[in-house]
Amino acid sequence: MGDHGLLFEVTIYLAAAIVCVPIASRLRLGSVLGYLVAGCAIGPFGLRLVRDVHSILHFAEFGVVLMLFLIGLELDPARLWSMRRPVFGGGTLQMAACGAALTAAGLAVGLPWQAALVAGLALALSSTAIAVQTLKERGQLTSPLGSTAFSVLLFQDMAAIPLIAVVPLLSGSSTGSAGTAALKVVGAIAAVFVLGRYVTTPLLRFVARTGLREVFTAFALLLIVGIAQIMSAAGVSMALGAFLAGVLLASSEYRHALETDIEPFKGLLMGLFFIAVGMSIDFGLARERPLSIVALVVGLVAVKALTLAAIAGALSVSPKQRWTFAAVISQGGEFAFVVFGVAGQAHLLPGKWGAMLTLVVALSMALTPILLLVHDRILVRDERRDREADAIEHEGAPVIIAGFGRFGQIVGRLLFASGIRATLLDHDPDSIELLKKFGFRVFYGDATRLDLLHAAGAEHAKLVVVALDDIDASTRLVDLLREHFPQARIVARVRNVTHYLELRGRGVNEVERETFESALRAGRRALEQLGVDPYQAREYADRFRRHNVETLEELLPHMSDETRRLSVARAAREQLEVQFAQDRADFEGTSGEWTDAKE
Repeated sequence: MGDHGLLFEVTIYLAAAIVCVPIASRLRLGSVLGYLVAGCAIGPFGLRLVRDVHSILHFAEFGVVLMLFLIGLELDPARLWSMRRPVFGGGTLQMAACGAALTAAGLAVGLPWQAALVAGLALALSSTAIAVQTLKERGQLTSPLGSTAFSVLLFQDMAAIPLIAVVPLLSGSSTGSAGTAALKVVGAIAAVFVLGRYVTTPLLRFVARTGLREVFTAFALLLIVGIAQIMSAAGVSMALGAFLAGVLLASSEYRHALETDIEPFKGLLMGLFFIAVGMSIDFGLARERPLSIVALVVGLVAVKALTLAAIAGALSVSPKQRWTFAAVISQGGEFAFVVFGVAGQAHLLPGKWGAMLTLVVALSMALTPILLLVHDRILVRDERRDREADAIEHEGAPVIIAGFGRFGQIVGRLLFASGIRATLLDHDPDSIELLKKFGFRVFYGDATRLDLLHAAGAEHAKLVVVALDDIDASTRLVDLLREHFPQARIVARVRNVTHYLELRGRGVNEVERETFESALRAGRRALEQLGVDPYQAREYADRFRRHNVETLEELLPHMSDETRRLSVARAAREQLEVQFAQDRADFEGTSGEWTDAKE
C-alpha cells in the first residue's frame, strides 16, 4: 500500500470515529457501539472504503495489549495475589458453567462432540476490551462488580492458551509435542518475569536520565512490543504477557509516567480495534442465512446471560447486579476469532460453521451496548423509586466529600477554590439537580455502601470528609473507612456531644461540631456588643473552647458509664464557672466596661 493509500485509510478511520462516536455517546449508547457502527459503515459490507480488514484487526489488537498492561500497572503483586480466589475460583466456575451450557447447545444443533466442545469453550470466552471499556464508562471498573468481572476476564485470557493448544489434538492433526509447548510457555513467562523484575527498572532509570520525554515514551512502547513478541512466539496471549509485565512494574517509581505516556496510544488503538471488529462483520453471510444467524446470536447471548445470572451469587455478585454482570460479559470474545481460525485450519468445524460462529461473535459484541441500554431502561424501571446510584467518575481526585449539603458545600467550595479536586457524594436528588446547575459534579448514592466507595476511588483517596447529616449513617461510614480504607484520613462533621464521642472513640481525631464554632463566634459578638473588649471576648471564647474539648476528652473513657459521665460533666461545668468568675474579677479591677455592660 502506498503512502497516499495509507493516509487515505487513516483519514477514513478518523472521520468515521469523529462522526459515529459522538452521536452514539449523545444517544447514551456508549462509545463502543459508535466505533462498531463506524466500522460497519466503512468496511467491505458498507461503503467499502477499507477492504484489508484482517490486517487492521491484527494490528489493532495491540490496543488490547496496551489496555491489559495499564490494568496490570494498577495491580501490585500483593493485590494480584489477593485476587487469586476470584480469578481461579470464579473464572473456573464461569468457564465450566458457560462452556458446558454452550457445548450442550452445540450438540443440540447437530455438531460433532469435538466441534461442539471447542465451539462451546470458545464462545464461553468474553471480550475483555468491550467489557472493561463498558465498565469504565459506567464508573464500575473499580466496584465489586467490576472486580469480579475483571477476575473472570483475566482467567479467560489464561484459559484461551490451552484451548488453542487442544484444538489440533481434538482434530487428530497434532504433530507437535505437548511437553515442548508447555516448556515454551513456562520459558516465556519466566522471561517476562526476569525482564519486568530485574531488567526493566534499571533501563527505565537510564532512559529517564536523558530528560527526553519522547525517548522514554518510545522505550515504553518498545518494552510492551518486545514482551508481546516473546509471548506470541511461545503461543501465549500477548495481552496476558503485557498484563504480567504491568503487574511487575506496578511498584516501580515510573508507574505514573508509563501510564501517562501509554494512555493516548491505548485509547487510539482500542478505538481502531472496535472499528476493525465492526468491519469484520460479514453481512453477506448474514443476508444468506439471516434466520440462522439471528437464532445463533440470540441463543449465544441468552444461554450465556442466563448461566452467568445463575452463578452470579457464587461469584459474590449482589442479586441487584447479577443481570448487569450477565449483560457485561455475555458476548463472545476476541480470542474466539483465534480459536475458530485454528479450528478452521484443522478442519474441525464442518461446512460454514467457522465463518458463521465468527460472525456470531462479532454481532454479539455489537449487541452488548444495546443489551445494557435495554437493561438500564427496562429491567431497572421497577427500581426507579429507589434511585440507582450514579456511575461515579472519581478521576483520581484525592478527596471524597460524603454529604454535600449546607456543611459539605462550604468544605467543598474552599477546597475547589484552593485548587483541590474532590469527588462529591449526596443522597438528595433535588439538591443534586440544583447544584449541577451551578457547575458542581455531585453523584447520587449512599456513601455507606462499600461498592460506591470503591467506585468513588476510596482506596486511592488521601482524605474523606464525612459531612453526612444522619448520625447513624456517619458512624457506619467511619466504620467502613476504618476497616476497608485505612490509608484515608478522616475529617468528620458531628451533630452533638454523643456523636462527637462516638467518632472520637473510633479514632477520628479531626471532628468538627457543626454549630459549635459558629455559636462560639456569635457569643464573642454578643460580648463585644455588650461592651467587652474584643481581645478579651476572644480570650473568653478560646478558653471556653479549650475547656469544652478537654471535658469531652475526659468523657471518652467513660462513654459506657452514664453516672461517671454526668459526674465529669458537672465537675467541668463548676470548674468553668470558677474560672469565669475569676476572669470577671480580674477584668473589673482594670476596667469598668464589663460592669457597665451587665447593667
